[in-house]
Amino acid sequence: MNIFIDNRSGTPIYDQIYKQIKNLIISSELRENDPLPSIRSLAKDLRISVITTKRAYDELEKEGFIYTVQAKGCFVAPKNTEMLREQNLKKIEEYIMQIKQLAASCRLSTDDIIEMIKYLNEE
Repeated sequence: MNIFIDNRSGTPIYDQIYKQIKNLIISSELRENDPLPSIRSLAKDLRISVITTKRAYDELEKEGFIYTVQAKGCFVAPKNTEMLREQNLKKIEEYIMQIKQLAASCRLSTDDIIEMIKYLNEE
């Protein structure tokens, strides 16, 4: 599992960890009951505080993405990934509506927007 921390980002480190692990679970790169690195191990690998890593794991557990077994560690929780996918699709639709409104105010065509997306994907 590769987690990348951007110290220049305005996003808190625990949130970067939380989002990346959550995305790995949603994308099924991490599967149900897969073990996660220990809090101490991940903190050491990322060269960050154990408290920061624990906060990310606590958030993941609170949201139902992982569960903890005493003296065994943290594991990916059984989750309805289809429901998570639907939630994300709904968010995407909301963003697209916002993009549509902004594009109309700038007189951008659908092709212009698609071209912008293609350009951003190349970066």
